[in-house]
Amino acid sequence: MSATRPLRLDTNSLIESAPKDARVRRHGKQRMTESQRRSLRRLKHERGNGSDPSSPSHDTLEDTIFNTFRDVKSDLLSVATFIKHLEETGLRQDDPRLQECIKHLQEVLSEDEHMDRDIFIQCISENIGVIGRALTGNFVIPEWKSFCSYIEEIYNKAESNISGKVADYIPQLARFSPDNWGVAVCSVDGQRYGIGDTNVPLSLQSCSKPMTYAIAATEMGTDYVHQFVGLEPSGRSFNELSLNHNKQPHNPMINAGAILMSSIIKPDLSAADRFDYMMNQYQKIAGGEFVGFSNATYLSERDTADRNFALAYYMRENKCFPPGSTGLQETLEFYFQLCSIEVTCEAGAVMAATLANGGICPITEERVLDPDSVRNTLSLMHSCGMYDHSGEFAFKVGLPAKSGVAGAVLLVVPNVCGIMTWSPPLDTMGNSVRGVQFCNDLVSRFNFHNYDILKHHTTHKLDPCKSNADAQSHEVVNLLFSAANGDLTAIRRYSVLNVDLGKSDYDGRTALHLGAAEGRLDVIKFLLERCPVNPCPRDRWGFTPLDEAKRFGHTEVVEYLEKNVAALKKKRKRKSESSDMCLRSKKSAELEETKNGQD
Repeated sequence: MSATRPLRLDTNSLIESAPKDARVRRHGKQRMTESQRRSLRRLKHERGNGSDPSSPSHDTLEDTIFNTFRDVKSDLLSVATFIKHLEETGLRQDDPRLQECIKHLQEVLSEDEHMDRDIFIQCISENIGVIGRALTGNFVIPEWKSFCSYIEEIYNKAESNISGKVADYIPQLARFSPDNWGVAVCSVDGQRYGIGDTNVPLSLQSCSKPMTYAIAATEMGTDYVHQFVGLEPSGRSFNELSLNHNKQPHNPMINAGAILMSSIIKPDLSAADRFDYMMNQYQKIAGGEFVGFSNATYLSERDTADRNFALAYYMRENKCFPPGSTGLQETLEFYFQLCSIEVTCEAGAVMAATLANGGICPITEERVLDPDSVRNTLSLMHSCGMYDHSGEFAFKVGLPAKSGVAGAVLLVVPNVCGIMTWSPPLDTMGNSVRGVQFCNDLVSRFNFHNYDILKHHTTHKLDPCKSNADAQSHEVVNLLFSAANGDLTAIRRYSVLNVDLGKSDYDGRTALHLGAAEGRLDVIKFLLERCPVNPCPRDRWGFTPLDEAKRFGHTEVVEYLEKNVAALKKKRKRKSESSDMCLRSKKSAELEETKNGQD
């Protein structure tokens, strides 16, 4: 199944939506039409910017972006090229944070899809914060395309897993195809990616439980909520008729706990207003992405709810419900409604990312949930979120997650991203087979496990929050800085870490160059005598370390290099020749042995 294509700028629709007199062909240098001038003046007026569009540009971030993507000959910028680079960072055109930019592009875009500096700057200036962060690599996952390629690889691997069985105890769930498989990712900076069936509505089922708990804890406080529900994993089935030693549901992630949560949210409101309130909260958590309701699933839930009714009556018998909570029938119907709320994988990923972001929705930047409530929600998801598989999942994956019998898995990587996977076939524990495999493979590839960051823990996992180019540049800078400052301890440490001590910067300057230029004889001796670095590297200007030592008058270094470089070259040449001779002898012996064996 191919990856969901990122949203593309529909230039035809933008041209059609542009003012009629703006759709003219430009010849040579672009000139603004009167309609565009009016739009430009209006944009300036709305921001209180009275500067003349034709005034000289300043060295602003907007100017830098324009200069980066403009065509040098025409001094114009291709909107399609700009949008393409923006999407490669993970942003989408329907991102609420780009709303004004896309709107202004629609107002002033010309037929040839190119814009001059003034028009471009006015179009992006209202959203320059998020655009600037995207194009300068200041998002949490700087190499987004590379990260997404790994996600696609993990997705494809899990797709071949055809084990498991679609839940059939709720008739509506049994109608989903076992071939459905989708994964969506949303970072805490609002970077988006989806592959597979990510736009198919599915009911949240038990994936609604962490959201309901977080909303209740935000509304009434964690201390109040946990007067009526426990914190511990039950160690039993999610719908078992049992309470903890305090006569409370074990935790909010099982049916009994979620039913109790449903009883304490806005008990003074009517049933309709309570449902509207929760739908509104879910939509805020999802950042305006699709959140719907399946009445068919709700009716199906209600018709097959004998165990949930039994749980509710059992809790009422043990006086679990708080004073002033809603009636039992009303509570259960509200619980069924919450389980029947529909989302897509795309919406679910944003919801998970809101939890990963401490309660602030990444794509709207609105504070929806209290950060303490989010922290407690993630703790419960970590210990209780995957039914009877929770302990093993915490051990192997080490991340907060919640599964539902519709086949969804909400996975939270705190401070990094939220992920939703969806595949209806379930294992014997009630978790999506492909979803669990995806989570396991994800933490095998990336250092997302909560304890991958332990001191002295050696791992070859990837860290997507670091740019490979930045890491390599940082390593070179530190190496050269250490050599220039004579920090032999740091040089030795890099040697132990198998860092290439002959690395050079953009100008071809090596640690040997810097050590020679600064007269660091001990560093030079270590590099030449202990490490196999090239004794005569040339930088972009053709200078060797010996040239540097002479230029800056370091006589001891000059004498050492003149005396030892030639000797080192001869020694290494002899060693290389000896190694080649041994290799030839070994090959000759192998050939002779083969020949004897044939005889």
